[in-house]
Amino acid sequence: MKKTVIAIPARYGSTRFPGKPLALLCGKPMIQHVYEKAAASKAAAVVVATDDQRIFDAVQAFGGMAVMTSPDHPSGSDRICEAVKDLDCDVVINVQGDEPLIPTSVIDLLIDTMSGGNAPDMATVAVPGTREELAGNPNKVKVVFGADGMALYFSRSPIPYLREGGEDVPLYLHWGIYAYQKPVLQRFVTLPPGKLEMCEKLEQLRALENNISIKVLLSDLQSVGVDTPEDLVQAEARMREDA
Repeated sequence: MKKTVIAIPARYGSTRFPGKPLALLCGKPMIQHVYEKAAASKAAAVVVATDDQRIFDAVQAFGGMAVMTSPDHPSGSDRICEAVKDLDCDVVINVQGDEPLIPTSVIDLLIDTMSGGNAPDMATVAVPGTREELAGNPNKVKVVFGADGMALYFSRSPIPYLREGGEDVPLYLHWGIYAYQKPVLQRFVTLPPGKLEMCEKLEQLRALENNISIKVLLSDLQSVGVDTPEDLVQAEARMREDA
């Protein structure tokens, strides 16, 4: 099996939730919950990529591995690319630092997919949802994929659009977790932002615009991304239910 490293980008600054990675969740910093989920997977190593000394110190305090990166990176992909540049690995998985309930089994599914024969350039995860649940929220990114499971497009709009008289299909919610073959990640961060990416503000569209294949893996498991303090309350309630 290919050697996989999980990188967790973590910034202190956030417009909607400053200091989010260090927010306490069931008595532990949120970044620790994410780290422990990642560390329980098949990955060979886990590293937090941050530009903030407070996050770096917090990760070291709970025994995790952290790397200080440039504060000037335009995206999480650039940050993790710097963090893993000197690490011996074949596959890099970007697990968002605000996904404290990400199922470890989903991470392992990505690892298996990227290590198998005919492995894609990239892989990500989607879960089915209802049109009523997803259509009106541009913060919930939707994805459509072909019969082979390869991504066709990602959008903040409801895709596919249901025309009057058309036959409805499920919408798929995209989780912001990505697996890259390491050389693909290194190439990706050198590419300029594309027109589609600049329009939708979704960096995964840069990959599609440059013929980088993205395999979409389906899951029926759920997670709770934490974008606001209100989301943190919801995540803690879910965590206590699951305990």
